[in-house]
Amino acid sequence: MELAFIPSPSRGVLYLGPIPLRGYAFCIIIGVFVAVWLGNKRWIARGGRAGTVADIAVWAVPFGLVGGRLYHVITDYELYFSEGRDWVDAFKIWEGGLGIWGAIALGALGAWIGCRRRGIPMPAYADAVAPGIAFAQAIGRWGNWFNQELYGKPTDLPWALEITSSADGRVPGTYHPTFLYESLWCIGVAFLVIWADRRFRLGHGRAFALYVAAYCSGRAWIEYMRVDDAHHILGLRLNVWTAILVFLLAVTYLVVSSKKRPGREDVVEPGAAVSAEDADGDEKSGDTGKDDEVADESGTDPAKNEAGSGKKT
Repeated sequence: MELAFIPSPSRGVLYLGPIPLRGYAFCIIIGVFVAVWLGNKRWIARGGRAGTVADIAVWAVPFGLVGGRLYHVITDYELYFSEGRDWVDAFKIWEGGLGIWGAIALGALGAWIGCRRRGIPMPAYADAVAPGIAFAQAIGRWGNWFNQELYGKPTDLPWALEITSSADGRVPGTYHPTFLYESLWCIGVAFLVIWADRRFRLGHGRAFALYVAAYCSGRAWIEYMRVDDAHHILGLRLNVWTAILVFLLAVTYLVVSSKKRPGREDVVEPGAAVSAEDADGDEKSGDTGKDDEVADESGTDPAKNEAGSGKKT
């Protein structure tokens, strides 16, 4: 007897008049805002200017969305280009289907372009936004809940996910809520990176590498639980192999980078450092001017002091 389960929404879209509000897209948008907000706070704490993270995100986010969609369409091409399918559906991103591997890869390219235009070191920017990306993934995964997709194996656990839709080969029932597992895992990854960054002062891209390695370690076992169709290599899902490969690359970068470039960048945004120095100089000049005014008002002129001293003797 099922005592409890996580209900799925009856539909993934609401209408505000003629305007459709899709749960999947809404989760992605909220995730992006959280990533930019937290990244901006961390960037300022590192010595950067407010607004720089958002300016670079203008490049990174569109590139990331395109990369995520490309990865999904390429790895699941039969959903769009096989017999009886409509290739136009490949452009319907609101219906779900973003591959995190493609999103990070092409998003990094967009961020690199933005950083290059601003004269900012890409590794420092990646370190600042790493926890925010993890939080964005945690929020974005709830889009799968709205679409009733990417769930795990059947289960009768109290936190099982109830699938009610029978579209696209779904079988109604209760399944492992892999979207929830990954969401919680990403939250843990974000806090891990924040703690490690404060504790060890990670720099030169190592905070981002830690995020990648930690995420991959969780994605591998979560991916293994999923029951949706996927390509397999040597008995493992393609995304499991991708997670293993990317994990090894991230760990290798952590080790090599810590030996070649220990410590953290002293300056992450040259213009911000100059502005800070100018502000300090103006403040000091203002203080000097105030001291001169006080001296004039108190009448502490050297000549007057000497004359006064002569009268007393």
